[in-house]
Amino acid sequence: MAGDGNVHADHENGVMSLRYALLALLTARPLSAYDIAKQFGTSVGFVWYAPDSQIYPQLRQMEEEGLVAATEMPSEGRRTKREYRITDEGVRQFRDWINDPGVYQRERDTHRLRAAYLEWARPQAAREHMERHIEFHQEQIEQWSAVRAAILDRSDPTLAARLDSSSPEQHERIIAFKAFAYDGLIERARTEIAWAERGLELVDKFAADPTPTPVQRRA
Repeated sequence: MAGDGNVHADHENGVMSLRYALLALLTARPLSAYDIAKQFGTSVGFVWYAPDSQIYPQLRQMEEEGLVAATEMPSEGRRTKREYRITDEGVRQFRDWINDPGVYQRERDTHRLRAAYLEWARPQAAREHMERHIEFHQEQIEQWSAVRAAILDRSDPTLAARLDSSSPEQHERIIAFKAFAYDGLIERARTEIAWAERGLELVDKFAADPTPTPVQRRA
């Protein structure tokens, strides 16, 4: 079925994007799997979310394919931890991915799909959809703005590690592109808020409409 193919393609694209997100983290410095998962939620995870249950298996797969290498390192007590570093092959594939313009995917937007059929919703339920949309994106803006500020003043720990491993001549461009990515996230969130605010206006406009909720025609 064509639908099954789309689902498979989405899964493959998701796995590959997670792979490059992990490689991106490791281009700064070697990290344990625990530290990768921890930093993933405070840096690259803002643009590509993945739970721990996906990160750990992907790291093992990448090790098998030679994109990363792991070294046993001492940890607390008698325990050891595996520290991952990117290999030359991992760097090569990461560069290839960065230089590839990529392919844009067709939209699968639950919120726009729901919005297109809000005439079926109770006015209060429709308002709640829009209000939650606004609240979520306002929280995202606050979070992203804080990270962006930490990037610009160089207090972000992940950025600090990357700068330490880079030549001073590269620092300005590294910071500029990181801030640029967060600018895009913040601008998109503001657009989402403006869209939802217009949605609230529509809900209010039609709330007093006596027209009943649509029903399916019966044969």
